[in-house]
Amino acid sequence: MKKHGILLALLLVIGGALPSLAQDMMDYPADMSECEVDLSGETINIFHFGDLSGPYAFITQPIVSALTDAVAYWNGRGGVCGAELAQVYEDTGGSREAAQSAYDRFTSAYGDELDLLLLYSSDDGELLREQLAEDEIVSFISAGSIASLYGEDGQTPGWLFASNPLYINQFGFFCQFVAASPELFPDPVIGFVTWPNAFGRSGTEPAAREYCGGLGVEVLAEPQFFLPTDTDILTQVQNAIDGGANIIYTNSLASGPALIASALVDLGLEEEITLAGVNWVMDTTVGLLGQRVLKSNGLPAVDGMLGSMPFRWWTEQDNPAVQFVTQQFAANNRSLPEQNIAYLLTWGAVDSILEATIRTVNRTGSLEAVTGAEIKSTMQSMDYAVLGGLMQHRYEDGMRDATMNRIAVLKYANTTMTGPATGPDDALLIDDGAGGKLFLPLVVPLSDFMEVPQLRGQ
Repeated sequence: MKKHGILLALLLVIGGALPSLAQDMMDYPADMSECEVDLSGETINIFHFGDLSGPYAFITQPIVSALTDAVAYWNGRGGVCGAELAQVYEDTGGSREAAQSAYDRFTSAYGDELDLLLLYSSDDGELLREQLAEDEIVSFISAGSIASLYGEDGQTPGWLFASNPLYINQFGFFCQFVAASPELFPDPVIGFVTWPNAFGRSGTEPAAREYCGGLGVEVLAEPQFFLPTDTDILTQVQNAIDGGANIIYTNSLASGPALIASALVDLGLEEEITLAGVNWVMDTTVGLLGQRVLKSNGLPAVDGMLGSMPFRWWTEQDNPAVQFVTQQFAANNRSLPEQNIAYLLTWGAVDSILEATIRTVNRTGSLEAVTGAEIKSTMQSMDYAVLGGLMQHRYEDGMRDATMNRIAVLKYANTTMTGPATGPDDALLIDDGAGGKLFLPLVVPLSDFMEVPQLRGQ
């Protein structure tokens, strides 16, 4: 009952315009291609593997939840073109060796059927980039690195397609936001405090530093690194501040941004130093984990953190895609931590996979005739509103990542559910299911969607 109470409270905040679940369920919001081939009696497997129990677990576990819900949704409506959906997946725990083993098992067991693979992380994308090309397998990923999507030279499009902009482009976009906001950032100096992996280092390249410098935004040359398992990073944060940083930027997720925010509180600098980061810092898990330490104003440490938001968010209930996923989330009794980026984007990934499959089957004449090369051909010509408007896929002219972004701020709901809280007195607190209380995280867009700068290969 307490778990249901948390979910209901969240839906009351973000879903005020949503029809009651007692009413008819919404129609599917995407304008998918008509099926020209009957696939009755066949099965479309959605293959995926990645870290479900290691450092990315807080983010990635809802991938399985969303896929389970999406598969049940379609199978409950007769499948897709008559074919049933199923998912085939493994947990690699964040290990490159386990990821390689999973790939070897998948390719060995499923052979020609494995034309499309959903991956979770940039590291796995880099590990498998050349193997995917050799085996002619298309891969979807939320946001890959330059090396995974475009090769070491940054100019060679591969077989991976990302739904988010490259992290280096997101960072350049953030520099644009800072440069355009002199009232907020009169003398901006950015220091990276981030993870040391491929994901964490994105944006620390000289090209990004040069681009931002040209906008009047200084970026410190030496990033400060910490591990996902670290629990004390006061030294790294202090080093960035001693170097002159008044903005700390991070490519970390889950506990990472919360740890940086806590360090700023411990140093008494949470009101003087701006914390910002890649789109993953806006995730629900960050808003929940960031409550372990409170700022001097009584709100969680991550309150006011800035980040990218290259897709529609749960709070944007005027968007049909968000309305639909919110209703499916509630109908399947999902919990508050699952209402994150991964759950939302996985519904989008399933929609993209199905649209690409339908178009390819229509062209080739059968599911058996579908190959990875045919899927790739379809993807490269797609200009598609994912899930009817969650995001837009455009992969023409060798693009392998999204090109649109905006900036948002992480806040917490007020008691009247009309906007962000200004302090603990007007903050909405909900039962955490264990005898405690939780602030309710909100993500508020601050800018419109605009093109990101293209900084790869420079």
